[in-house]
Amino acid sequence: MTAAARRGEAAGAVLVAEHQDAGRGRFERTWTSPPGVSVATSVLLRPRRPALDWGWLSLLVGLAVADGIRDLGGGDRVTLKWPNDVLIDQKKVCGILSERVVTDSGDAAICGWGINVSTAPAELPVPRATSLMMAGLPTDKSALLAAVLSRLADLADRWDGGSDLRAEYAAGCSTIGRRVRVHLDEQAAERASVVGQAVGVGENGELLVAFGDKVEAFAAGDVVHLR
Repeated sequence: MTAAARRGEAAGAVLVAEHQDAGRGRFERTWTSPPGVSVATSVLLRPRRPALDWGWLSLLVGLAVADGIRDLGGGDRVTLKWPNDVLIDQKKVCGILSERVVTDSGDAAICGWGINVSTAPAELPVPRATSLMMAGLPTDKSALLAAVLSRLADLADRWDGGSDLRAEYAAGCSTIGRRVRVHLDEQAAERASVVGQAVGVGENGELLVAFGDKVEAFAAGDVVHLR
Protein backbone atom coordinates (compact mmCIF):
# COMPACT_ATOMS: atom_id res chain seq x y z
CA MET A 1 0.00 0.00 0.00
CA THR A 2 2.95 2.34 0.58
CA ALA A 3 3.94 1.91 -3.07
CA ALA A 4 0.37 2.72 -4.13
CA ALA A 5 0.45 5.91 -2.07
CA ARG A 6 3.71 6.98 -3.70
CA ARG A 7 2.29 6.25 -7.15
CA GLY A 8 -0.47 8.74 -6.43
CA GLU A 9 -3.25 6.19 -5.95
CA ALA A 10 -6.53 7.85 -5.05
CA ALA A 11 -7.94 7.75 -1.53
CA GLY A 12 -10.10 4.74 -0.82
CA ALA A 13 -7.81 2.03 -2.20
CA VAL A 14 -8.12 -1.15 -0.12
CA LEU A 15 -5.78 -4.13 0.29
CA VAL A 16 -6.98 -7.30 2.04
CA ALA A 17 -4.91 -10.33 3.08
CA GLU A 18 -5.78 -13.55 4.91
CA HIS A 19 -2.19 -14.40 5.82
CA GLN A 20 0.79 -12.37 7.02
CA ASP A 21 4.31 -13.63 7.57
CA ALA A 22 5.88 -10.21 8.25
CA GLY A 23 3.20 -8.13 9.94
CA ARG A 24 4.30 -4.92 11.62
CA GLY A 25 2.82 -2.99 14.52
CA ARG A 26 3.72 -0.09 16.75
CA PHE A 27 7.36 0.23 17.90
CA GLU A 28 8.36 -1.97 14.93
CA ARG A 29 6.87 -5.04 16.57
CA THR A 30 6.39 -7.99 14.23
CA TRP A 31 3.93 -10.85 14.13
CA THR A 32 2.70 -13.63 11.88
CA SER A 33 -0.78 -15.04 11.38
CA PRO A 34 -1.67 -18.58 10.26
CA PRO A 35 -3.27 -18.70 6.79
CA GLY A 36 -7.01 -18.22 6.63
CA VAL A 37 -7.85 -17.54 10.29
CA SER A 38 -7.65 -13.75 10.30
CA VAL A 39 -8.17 -10.84 7.95
CA ALA A 40 -5.73 -7.95 7.57
CA THR A 41 -6.82 -4.79 5.80
CA SER A 42 -5.05 -1.60 4.69
CA VAL A 43 -6.86 1.50 3.43
CA LEU A 44 -5.27 4.50 1.73
CA LEU A 45 -6.58 7.89 2.84
CA ARG A 46 -5.58 11.42 1.90
CA PRO A 47 -6.95 13.61 4.72
CA ARG A 48 -7.35 17.34 4.22
CA ARG A 49 -6.96 18.05 7.91
CA PRO A 50 -3.56 19.16 9.30
CA ALA A 51 -1.09 16.36 10.08
CA LEU A 52 -1.36 17.27 13.77
CA ASP A 53 -4.90 15.83 13.71
CA TRP A 54 -3.92 12.54 12.10
CA GLY A 55 -3.60 10.82 15.46
CA TRP A 56 -7.34 10.39 15.09
CA LEU A 57 -6.99 7.92 12.23
CA SER A 58 -6.32 4.87 14.39
CA LEU A 59 -9.20 5.89 16.62
CA LEU A 60 -11.53 6.09 13.61
CA VAL A 61 -10.46 2.62 12.50
CA GLY A 62 -11.10 1.33 16.02
CA LEU A 63 -14.59 2.79 15.99
CA ALA A 64 -15.30 1.26 12.58
CA VAL A 65 -14.03 -2.20 13.55
CA ALA A 66 -15.88 -2.16 16.86
CA ASP A 67 -19.14 -1.19 15.16
CA GLY A 68 -18.59 -3.81 12.47
CA ILE A 69 -18.22 -6.53 15.10
CA ARG A 70 -21.23 -5.20 16.98
CA ASP A 71 -23.22 -5.59 13.75
CA LEU A 72 -22.30 -9.29 13.86
CA GLY A 73 -23.86 -9.61 17.31
CA GLY A 74 -21.01 -8.47 19.55
CA GLY A 75 -23.11 -5.83 21.29
CA ASP A 76 -21.77 -4.31 24.50
CA ARG A 77 -19.09 -7.00 24.72
CA VAL A 78 -17.10 -5.00 22.15
CA THR A 79 -15.07 -2.06 23.44
CA LEU A 80 -12.11 0.08 22.44
CA LYS A 81 -8.75 0.36 24.17
CA TRP A 82 -6.92 3.59 23.40
CA PRO A 83 -5.20 4.04 21.02
CA ASN A 84 -5.21 1.02 18.73
CA ASP A 85 -6.97 -2.07 20.06
CA VAL A 86 -10.48 -3.49 19.78
CA LEU A 87 -11.55 -5.84 22.56
CA ILE A 88 -14.21 -8.49 23.04
CA ASP A 89 -14.84 -9.26 26.71
CA GLN A 90 -11.69 -7.22 27.46
CA LYS A 91 -9.55 -9.49 25.24
CA LYS A 92 -7.83 -8.17 22.11
CA VAL A 93 -9.43 -9.17 18.82
CA CYS A 94 -7.96 -6.46 16.59
CA GLY A 95 -4.79 -4.37 16.42
CA ILE A 96 -4.44 -1.16 14.43
CA LEU A 97 -1.56 0.80 12.89
CA SER A 98 -1.87 4.05 10.96
CA GLU A 99 1.11 5.66 9.25
CA ARG A 100 1.77 8.88 7.37
CA VAL A 101 3.46 8.59 3.98
CA VAL A 102 5.08 11.64 2.39
CA THR A 103 4.75 11.57 -1.41
CA ASP A 104 5.24 13.91 -4.36
CA SER A 105 1.46 13.95 -4.84
CA GLY A 106 0.82 15.01 -1.24
CA ASP A 107 0.86 13.31 2.13
CA ALA A 108 -1.18 10.15 2.53
CA ALA A 109 -2.18 7.90 5.39
CA ILE A 110 -2.21 4.12 5.40
CA CYS A 111 -4.59 2.73 7.98
CA GLY A 112 -4.05 -0.95 8.68
CA TRP A 113 -5.75 -3.41 11.00
CA GLY A 114 -5.90 -7.14 11.59
CA ILE A 115 -8.89 -9.01 13.04
CA ASN A 116 -8.72 -12.50 14.54
CA VAL A 117 -11.64 -14.24 12.87
CA SER A 118 -11.44 -18.03 13.29
CA THR A 119 -8.17 -18.13 15.22
CA ALA A 120 -7.98 -21.04 17.66
CA PRO A 121 -6.61 -20.62 21.22
CA ALA A 122 -3.32 -22.33 20.34
CA GLU A 123 -2.81 -19.90 17.43
CA LEU A 124 -3.19 -16.70 19.44
CA PRO A 125 -0.03 -14.62 20.02
CA VAL A 126 -0.83 -13.84 23.68
CA PRO A 127 -3.20 -15.29 26.30
CA ARG A 128 -5.21 -12.05 26.54
CA ALA A 129 -6.25 -12.25 22.89
CA THR A 130 -9.38 -13.75 21.37
CA SER A 131 -11.11 -14.27 18.03
CA LEU A 132 -14.64 -13.95 16.71
CA MET A 133 -14.95 -17.73 16.69
CA MET A 134 -13.79 -18.04 20.29
CA ALA A 135 -16.26 -15.33 21.29
CA GLY A 136 -19.11 -17.25 19.63
CA LEU A 137 -19.65 -14.64 16.93
CA PRO A 138 -20.15 -15.14 13.16
CA THR A 139 -16.98 -15.53 11.12
CA ASP A 140 -18.18 -14.32 7.72
CA LYS A 141 -15.20 -12.25 6.55
CA SER A 142 -17.05 -10.64 3.65
CA ALA A 143 -19.84 -9.39 5.89
CA LEU A 144 -17.31 -8.16 8.44
CA LEU A 145 -15.23 -6.30 5.86
CA ALA A 146 -18.30 -4.69 4.31
CA ALA A 147 -19.54 -3.46 7.67
CA VAL A 148 -16.14 -2.11 8.78
CA LEU A 149 -15.29 -0.39 5.49
CA SER A 150 -18.73 1.22 5.20
CA ARG A 151 -18.49 2.57 8.74
CA LEU A 152 -14.91 3.78 8.24
CA ALA A 153 -15.88 5.66 5.08
CA ASP A 154 -18.62 7.49 7.00
CA LEU A 155 -16.38 8.29 9.98
CA ALA A 156 -13.48 9.45 7.83
CA ASP A 157 -15.72 11.75 5.79
CA ARG A 158 -17.24 13.28 8.90
CA TRP A 159 -13.88 13.71 10.63
CA ASP A 160 -12.22 15.17 7.53
CA GLY A 161 -15.13 17.58 7.26
CA GLY A 162 -14.41 18.91 10.74
CA SER A 163 -16.80 16.89 12.91
CA ASP A 164 -15.87 16.44 16.57
CA LEU A 165 -16.01 12.70 17.27
CA ARG A 166 -14.62 12.74 20.80
CA ALA A 167 -17.89 11.90 22.54
CA GLU A 168 -18.63 9.13 20.03
CA TYR A 169 -15.24 7.55 20.60
CA ALA A 170 -15.30 7.91 24.38
CA ALA A 171 -18.74 6.27 24.59
CA GLY A 172 -17.30 2.96 23.37
CA CYS A 173 -13.81 3.19 24.90
CA SER A 174 -13.18 1.07 28.00
CA THR A 175 -9.99 3.05 28.72
CA ILE A 176 -11.95 6.19 29.60
CA GLY A 177 -12.88 6.28 33.27
CA ARG A 178 -10.29 3.67 34.27
CA ARG A 179 -7.08 3.86 36.23
CA VAL A 180 -4.30 3.27 33.72
CA ARG A 181 -0.57 2.96 33.40
CA VAL A 182 0.87 4.71 30.34
CA HIS A 183 4.25 3.38 29.18
CA LEU A 184 5.93 6.26 27.41
CA ASP A 185 9.03 4.45 26.18
CA GLU A 186 9.11 0.74 25.46
CA GLN A 187 12.83 0.47 26.07
CA ALA A 188 12.72 2.15 29.48
CA ALA A 189 9.81 -0.05 30.67
CA GLU A 190 8.64 0.78 34.20
CA ARG A 191 11.03 3.72 34.59
CA ALA A 192 9.20 5.67 31.89
CA SER A 193 5.57 5.09 32.86
CA VAL A 194 2.91 7.10 34.64
CA VAL A 195 -0.24 6.06 36.49
CA GLY A 196 -3.44 8.07 36.58
CA GLN A 197 -7.14 8.19 35.73
CA ALA A 198 -8.06 8.29 32.02
CA VAL A 199 -10.70 11.01 31.75
CA GLY A 200 -11.19 11.60 28.04
CA VAL A 201 -9.78 12.15 24.56
CA GLY A 202 -8.28 15.43 23.36
CA GLU A 203 -8.94 17.36 20.18
CA ASN A 204 -6.11 15.58 18.36
CA GLY A 205 -6.95 12.12 19.68
CA GLU A 206 -4.65 12.26 22.70
CA LEU A 207 -5.49 10.34 25.85
CA LEU A 208 -6.25 12.71 28.73
CA VAL A 209 -5.03 11.38 32.07
CA ALA A 210 -5.68 13.02 35.44
CA PHE A 211 -3.10 13.07 38.22
CA GLY A 212 -4.87 14.65 41.16
CA ASP A 213 -6.04 18.07 39.95
CA LYS A 214 -3.76 18.04 36.90
CA VAL A 215 -4.70 16.62 33.47
CA GLU A 216 -1.99 15.68 30.97
CA ALA A 217 -2.41 14.71 27.30
CA PHE A 218 -0.54 11.74 25.83
CA ALA A 219 -0.33 11.47 22.04
CA ALA A 220 1.36 8.05 22.16
CA GLY A 221 2.18 5.29 24.58
CA ASP A 222 1.26 1.75 25.56
CA VAL A 223 -1.68 1.71 27.95
CA VAL A 224 -2.33 -0.92 30.62
CA HIS A 225 -5.77 -1.05 32.24
CA LEU A 226 -5.30 -1.34 35.99
CA ARG A 227 -7.80 -2.98 38.31
